Amino acid sequence: MATFPVINMEKLNGEGRAATMEMIKDACENWGFFEVVNHGIATEFMDTVEKLTKEHYRKCMEQRFKEMVAKKGLEAVQSEINDLDWESTFFLRHLPVSNISEMPDLEEEYRRVMKEFAAQLEKLAEQLLDLLCENLGLEKGYLKKVFYGSKAPNFGTKVSNYPPCPKPDLIKGLRAHTDAGGIVLLFQDDKVSGLQLLKDGQWVDVPPMRHSIVVNLGDQLEVITNGKYKSVMHRVIAQTDGTRMSLASFYNPASDAVIYPAPALVEKEETRDLYPKFVFEDYMKHYLGVKFQAKEPRFEAFKNMENTANLGQVATA
Repeated sequence: MATFPVINMEKLNGEGRAATMEMIKDACENWGFFEVVNHGIATEFMDTVEKLTKEHYRKCMEQRFKEMVAKKGLEAVQSEINDLDWESTFFLRHLPVSNISEMPDLEEEYRRVMKEFAAQLEKLAEQLLDLLCENLGLEKGYLKKVFYGSKAPNFGTKVSNYPPCPKPDLIKGLRAHTDAGGIVLLFQDDKVSGLQLLKDGQWVDVPPMRHSIVVNLGDQLEVITNGKYKSVMHRVIAQTDGTRMSLASFYNPASDAVIYPAPALVEKEETRDLYPKFVFEDYMKHYLGVKFQAKEPRFEAFKNMENTANLGQVATA
């Protein structure tokens, strides 16, 4: 099995740029995941984000999670649970409008730090999208422009903690799925593992690395690249020891963004559009009901809708 791709972004600034771009290209085509180091976010600042996130969980979330477990009798389950995940979460929205100031139970310092963290992650996400454009032969800014729609992209952070689980063989931390959106930037615990991706029919661990950011591609990038890049199934395995922290930031298209294969890629490969055209908000509504199922039927459903609409237009012409 090949080694999980780790990209040193400092090497983009020197003679190692071509080799680094090739590593990113290979990761996008063959993994759908990669890990970046020396990404421009200060390690001391990341330590502060981690410290405040873990403190917030202990103060405000841990007891609620224990009460939920007791209420549902999850510690005594005897058979596999398929309708919930062993995680404690809340969601911070950054764009188009932030909800951080409205969130209850957040200390002022944590609010301030998370706003700054979001700003730095937004910058990194847009830098990565431009690197993808360069590798794909698309004009600089193409992906950002598609994602922007009429206002701004949807950008938010799912703050998760995965507490110790007494029955990890029966309850997943997070069930297997692909991400619906664009590009995901994950700051994960470097001591407690659990994230896995599906590669060549086998589950592969995403190695916890201190101060790294894990990057994975969502369904929308698969559509825009006409399948050149793929979103990949991944899951979180619950652990018996230690609480795993996860901050997954989703840089997604705007609700009204129209998503379809980039014409330059379809022409370049002399292939037809393998994926449908749709409005991102419509895709999300469909996705929410089928998140933990295979992605292909989602694409097929929108392809069928598109074909039906086209036939209707022909009939009325």
